[in-house]
Amino acid sequence: MIRTRLSVIAMTAAVCLLTESALARADVKIDFDKTFNFTAVRTWRFDPAGNGEVKMARTQKDDPDAAKAIAEPIIVDAVNNEMQKLKLQRADTPDLIVRYFLLLTTNQTAQTMGQFLPGTVAWGLPPFEQTTQSLKLMNQGALVIDLAANGNVVWRGVAQAKVKFDADFKKREALLREAVHDLLRRFPPKAS
Repeated sequence: MIRTRLSVIAMTAAVCLLTESALARADVKIDFDKTFNFTAVRTWRFDPAGNGEVKMARTQKDDPDAAKAIAEPIIVDAVNNEMQKLKLQRADTPDLIVRYFLLLTTNQTAQTMGQFLPGTVAWGLPPFEQTTQSLKLMNQGALVIDLAANGNVVWRGVAQAKVKFDADFKKREALLREAVHDLLRRFPPKAS
């Protein structure tokens, strides 16, 4: 009986740990042009106009250029590594042009007392002031990778994740690398 309880507790703890690590991962979505022939793609390069952009909407003091100086080398290195794994070669006149967008913002969720109660006088409840019972602030980020051919985006991947305020540089770097990996492992897309 005690052994059974301990094994149930251990299994519950393992499920909680797995769930916790799964929540930290990026939510990945892709979209692509179903008429484009991805099997013919052999070469790629970053956009000559610039590797990508960083957009920030958190505070008035946000500095997208400073964030780009930190994030771009990580993203470029991760894309290079993933493209090598896909056996795609860099070329001056490529089949695909790669461009990234890093979008950073802050979001919040709140729950207030009574927010789920319907407005009714049948309960005889006096009107009461809604007070916040739960407030959650988080940094959110989205990494968008566009692959274009002939001036048109033919494949787009978006990875979104919540980033803890106190996350150190190594955790943020790992999250960026993981996002690039999770996106580009879905390339080339499977025709449905």
